[in-house]
Amino acid sequence: MVASPPSSAKVYRNKRILIVEDERELCLTLADRFENEGYKVAFAHDEHSGIIRVSEDAYDLIILDIMLPLGSGLDLCVRMRRMGVLTPVLFLTARSHVAEKVAGFKAGGDDYLTKPFDTLELMARVEALLRRGSASETGRADGEYQFGPVTLDVLRKKVMLNGQEVTLTSREFQLLRYLAENSGKTISREELLEEVWGDLSGNITRTVDMHVAGLRQKLESNPRRPELILTEPGAGYRFQP
Repeated sequence: MVASPPSSAKVYRNKRILIVEDERELCLTLADRFENEGYKVAFAHDEHSGIIRVSEDAYDLIILDIMLPLGSGLDLCVRMRRMGVLTPVLFLTARSHVAEKVAGFKAGGDDYLTKPFDTLELMARVEALLRRGSASETGRADGEYQFGPVTLDVLRKKVMLNGQEVTLTSREFQLLRYLAENSGKTISREELLEEVWGDLSGNITRTVDMHVAGLRQKLESNPRRPELILTEPGAGYRFQP
């Protein structure tokens, strides 16, 4: 008799998994298995609801079907990466062509599993991605940045100012995170709109400037004379620790 693998619940209890899959029966099957192992599971069933889920909450792993209604899992992954979401992504697909696997990795995916799949293999791949992601999700083992009185905790999606939690919108948090991870670098409004919003079609000046102004109001001691998020005239913004 082959011994059962050790339960992931002991190591990864309460880890949050988002499953973006339009096959409802498969979602229920996966939910039962993951929840029995101690994971917390959320669902989205198309590209649009998937991006909303990712924008509003943080996950430790995303399982993403490539073929989705109202869009593509590949497009969703690209949009997430442009937003600065570094959560590990495991693609599921009914296609086994090498070209599609390559497309998944180029879109920002971390692993790939072809349907139909063995549940034990899926669980093993999930655990491997969680181990990898826990140490590299933000480029820092603790996922925490300290800038004077400001603490940015990427893993817990929290920002503290002088020890007090500051309430940011999801977009403000993503913007601050991108600026912080590129601290010292002047970033154009176009780059911010593409990387944080995943879009270049909007009103660049107003969209970015309004969110920067909101961050300054919440984080700067004097928003009229910012010391953290600086304006580089004609060039963009620079995050100055």
